[in-house]
Amino acid sequence: FANYCMMFVLVVGAVAAVFVFILFKIFFGAEKKPPITLLDPLVKYPLKLVDKEILTQNVTKFRFALPSMEHILGLPVGCHVYLTARINGETVIRPYTPVSSDDDKGYMDLVIKIYRANENPKFPEGGKMSQHLEKMDLGDYIDVRGPSGLLRHEGKGVFAIKADKKSAPVERKVRKLGMIAGGTGLTPMLQLIEDILKNPADSTQMWLLYANQTEEDIILWDRLEEIRDKYPTRFSLSYTLDTPPSGWKYFEGFINETMIREAMPPPSDDVLVCMCGPPPMIKYACLPNLEAVGYDKSQYFVY
Repeated sequence: FANYCMMFVLVVGAVAAVFVFILFKIFFGAEKKPPITLLDPLVKYPLKLVDKEILTQNVTKFRFALPSMEHILGLPVGCHVYLTARINGETVIRPYTPVSSDDDKGYMDLVIKIYRANENPKFPEGGKMSQHLEKMDLGDYIDVRGPSGLLRHEGKGVFAIKADKKSAPVERKVRKLGMIAGGTGLTPMLQLIEDILKNPADSTQMWLLYANQTEEDIILWDRLEEIRDKYPTRFSLSYTLDTPPSGWKYFEGFINETMIREAMPPPSDDVLVCMCGPPPMIKYACLPNLEAVGYDKSQYFVY
């Protein structure tokens, strides 16, 4: 009987220890998820400007504080946010893709090209939102909402793509990702590149063709060159300029069929080409030449 009692005590003690361990893991051992800023894509959240860093004469990095230093933005890779502001009595809304990610707590970074008034005869007023941001003082607020977008990168070459806002996403598995960017259309591409490279289990190969008018218009050049040098077998980088300087070693002029053939992976079922840039570039330079090379509509995506 004494042995039976001893066994009973040991069993009860073991069960109690396991129960206590489970409770400890639940309340103390589980990794606490950071709070998310963008809880509702239909709600505008006011974020405070806390820093401005001038990168070039017309490109600035703006840092906006999240509600706390523990908050993340909550933006899936492939998505963007909308900024809203009242400018000269008019509500102005513009989409932007942060260069920060949900690995960064407490802030959101946007790299934005400033389109100033009277610099381009085609757009004498310049960019309303970019000029508004440039004039903002530290401590001022801007309304941000999101996530928004039809493409999400799920990781390891898996992309969830919607045909439109109401459609269910369709998953595509790709091994090769081509990207064509014009001007500030680089930022969603950089978001994808950074997310792919930070995952050791993601073996997706990448190609980027980056188009600008002049060499001075290239944003985040140092970061692109750094990535290319660090990952030479996984990331191919090409540029084209409308007005190149003497000695320019990359492509010249508008995107054409030759550039697509040389700077993008060839069409196949495991290839996706993403594009972001001015509408004329997409409509007249990218799409016709992708089709001329043989890409099917299912093999490319326009932001």
